[in-house]
Amino acid sequence: MAGAGARLPGYVNIASVETVLIDFHTHTTASDGALSPEQLIDRALDRQIDLFAVTDHDTVAGYQAAAEYYNRIGGEMTLLSGVEFSCVWSGVTIHVVGLGVDCCHESLRHGVARLQAARGDRAVVIAERLAQKGFKGSLEGALAIAGSSQLGRPHFAAWMVEQGHVADVAQAFHRYLGQGKFGDVKAFWPELAEVTDWIVAAGGVAILAHPLKYRLTRSKLRRLVRDFQEAGGTAVEIVNGRQTSDQTRTLRELALECGLEVSGGSDFHRDSPWGAELGVELRHLGDLRGVWERWQSPIAVAGGEPT
Repeated sequence: MAGAGARLPGYVNIASVETVLIDFHTHTTASDGALSPEQLIDRALDRQIDLFAVTDHDTVAGYQAAAEYYNRIGGEMTLLSGVEFSCVWSGVTIHVVGLGVDCCHESLRHGVARLQAARGDRAVVIAERLAQKGFKGSLEGALAIAGSSQLGRPHFAAWMVEQGHVADVAQAFHRYLGQGKFGDVKAFWPELAEVTDWIVAAGGVAILAHPLKYRLTRSKLRRLVRDFQEAGGTAVEIVNGRQTSDQTRTLRELALECGLEVSGGSDFHRDSPWGAELGVELRHLGDLRGVWERWQSPIAVAGGEPT
């Protein structure tokens, strides 16, 4: 299967079918997801998703395993390569999804290696900070939980739960590891422009992930988008997981105002009462230019306000 994804059947016209589902933002056990790549593919097929991407944090290992499995079993789904890179912009941690990338391209291989090293260095600092608060042995514990997955804060959180330091992962993030807490270490991430360049050089589409989660002012969000576009970014997620219709409308307006293509995904990590199930209906994305059009014949999208 090609590194940039498999183009399996075919043309979808939204006027001729009841539902068209895409999902361009998902995670597996290769990073911080609960399902293996094979299990995630099985779930996507059960959900009858038309276009699908595996976008693990800072690694393409999840996609590669998923592609190998899907190439064996086949199905009526277009599977695209993907990755979600971590970076910084103006002191804020930002995530950029790379879709349709050539996993063997030198720039992408360099980027993945760079971020893997950064995650290792960051983990040492997180562990040192946790030790200062009396939580000793966190690095070894997080590494054991992560196994072959990309090491991240969720593994530290899981260790804290395992050791009885917190009641659950949510509490670990709320008190110690979440945005702005002492365990939120940003210094090791590359700059936004650099990771965007890796994606574009590898033939992929750079997508600004979940823009509202950064809690930026409207003017600062516009500045982020402008810098993202100047670096080669071309799309923005207007649907990410569960969000309100007002949030979707705000992102639609941002995309129109800035001339961006749009994307959407569940940001699926695991089954949860607070998380979204796999799949986003195209009708929720409206009649904006969609990144999916690069991998399929034009899709006629029904008009109307998203719900």
